[in-house]
Amino acid sequence: MGDRDRDEESGKFTEEYPPQEFLEALAELGPSGTTDISEYVDCDRRTAYLKLKSLEEEGEVRSKKVGNSLLWELKE
Repeated sequence: MGDRDRDEESGKFTEEYPPQEFLEALAELGPSGTTDISEYVDCDRRTAYLKLKSLEEEGEVRSKKVGNSLLWELKE
């Protein structure tokens, strides 16, 4: 934790993986699975899933169950 950056004004830790990175991944890759997105962003699969789920709740992306996987895509 000692090497994480803090916002100078608020003192809060900056986000290591901002939501914009996941939106950019989907824009570049098109509809993709969680693992593909996590590899593109270079983060843990669980981190990608949680971030994508949050973006889904905010109405930015949607997911579709395909077999045992989720397929994520940008909401139009």
